[in-house]
Amino acid sequence: LLTPVLSPGQAFTELQAKVMDTQQKVKLADLQIEQLTKTKKHAHLTDTEVMMLVDETRMYEGVGRMFILQPKGVIHNQLLEKQRIAEEKIKELEQKKSYLERSVKEAEDNIREMLMARRAQ
Repeated sequence: LLTPVLSPGQAFTELQAKVMDTQQKVKLADLQIEQLTKTKKHAHLTDTEVMMLVDETRMYEGVGRMFILQPKGVIHNQLLEKQRIAEEKIKELEQKKSYLERSVKEAEDNIREMLMARRAQ
């Protein structure tokens, strides 16, 4: 495979664009983590309240525009599952964010090296 040879200016511009794009992805991951954390906390708080109710309490699950009568155990399991899924997605996003942060650091280091090389000339 032949790779096009980039001038120092083009390489510098591409690295800058990569850094900016990757930083945007890090910010997006942060927002998604924040939203999932809120979802997880809401499910936990709701579950805490549900578990304080007596087992015979009538509970309804919202499905679309209707509500379905569900036993307390089903509601409890749904809330636990919601928390588990949010936790898994948070872990995935944190790994992705860590990778992106390393990528930004490497690109910034490359930019720094290019600037040093220019000054040395």
